[in-house]
Amino acid sequence: MQPSHDEVIRQKNLPTVGQTVRSKKYGTLWRVMEKREAWQETADDMSTGGPRLTPAIYLCYWRIKKGVLPGIGKMMGYAYTIHDTTFKTNWEIVEEKLEGI
Repeated sequence: MQPSHDEVIRQKNLPTVGQTVRSKKYGTLWRVMEKREAWQETADDMSTGGPRLTPAIYLCYWRIKKGVLPGIGKMMGYAYTIHDTTFKTNWEIVEEKLEGI
């Protein structure tokens, strides 16, 4: 049975829209601006030869800078599937309330 989009969210512990995350590599803060269901292509199905799709969750991030309005400035997005560990490897969810940002 193929995993669902809800399973991807639950197993990967992905943030919700409005939450802040920190880049583990650079220490920069980013806010989740958009979250949507998507499909990501994987290796072709050996039995049929056709393309195979797996559920993914696409997150769009906005880099937080003091004095800059949300949505203005650097933005980026990634699609996360049940088979990758890129969110846990690259990001951590920031729990505390950020003052003045």
